[in-house]
Amino acid sequence: MPLVGFGLWKVPNETCADTVYRAIQYGYRLFDCACDYGNEKEAGDGVRRAIADGLVKREDLWITTKIWNTFHAPAHVHEAARMQLQHWGLEYFDLLLVHFPIALQYVDPKHRYPPAWWDDNKQLLPMEKTPMQATWKAYEELVDQGLVKNIGISNCSGSIINDMMTYARYEPQVLQVEMHPYLNQEALVQMAKSLGMAMTGYSSFGPQGYIELQMDKGVGSLFKNDVIVGIAKKHGKTPAQVLLRWSTQRGIAVLPKATDSALLKENFASTSFNLDEVDLKKIGSLNRNIRFNDPADFSPKMSIFA
Repeated sequence: MPLVGFGLWKVPNETCADTVYRAIQYGYRLFDCACDYGNEKEAGDGVRRAIADGLVKREDLWITTKIWNTFHAPAHVHEAARMQLQHWGLEYFDLLLVHFPIALQYVDPKHRYPPAWWDDNKQLLPMEKTPMQATWKAYEELVDQGLVKNIGISNCSGSIINDMMTYARYEPQVLQVEMHPYLNQEALVQMAKSLGMAMTGYSSFGPQGYIELQMDKGVGSLFKNDVIVGIAKKHGKTPAQVLLRWSTQRGIAVLPKATDSALLKENFASTSFNLDEVDLKKIGSLNRNIRFNDPADFSPKMSIFA
């Protein structure tokens, strides 16, 4: 799995295919999407065009997606996986993740897709009684069927991971979590390493991607943080590149999003330098255990990080 990928969250549908195509031109090989992003078909259009034009072969790419919370029942896992493969126009996914360890009431795709968190009245969907063990068994069956190469989890705490290890026939290969200097997840990083589990960090820029949602949670932009700015000047790089390198240098893959060509190239070039130990310690000291993607903000019943 490449260390620098492209995250498709909030990439507009009307520009998604062209953006994916350009990202492949610039060297990106890892693409991370999800049912809930609502742009899998457009992302697949960009991938298929790049393959048809000879830019890459399918095996050169690492396509990751996630099944949403309303598809946790085993039959619905299979339904969603096949539907999402059809949207992408692919025969298999390189990695399929459980988006959240939260099972919500099923929403028929014919009625609404993506299903989101809400019902037709904008009320939070009720939770359903599907254990993670049942969901994971269905994921394992997708591997057996050749529809998925690797399976993993997202937004899971250590207690869930330990429990999964007691029943998993195929252990989770990748753990994807929110990770930035305001939430360094150090204990989870060490746990994943001890289990030989690869990690992917999303929201590498912290509040930057959530500003329009008014979710700054009382901390300022990391792009303007004195520590980050100082380290960027020291290395002749941008704050964004420093934030990405802070993760990749520790072996954690990143998924920055950009639609501007210059930023696409800038993000991809973030592995072209190394931070020193002093830099890493300074960045790590910014930790505030602040989350910007927390289902508990919707309901205390979904306090999965409590």
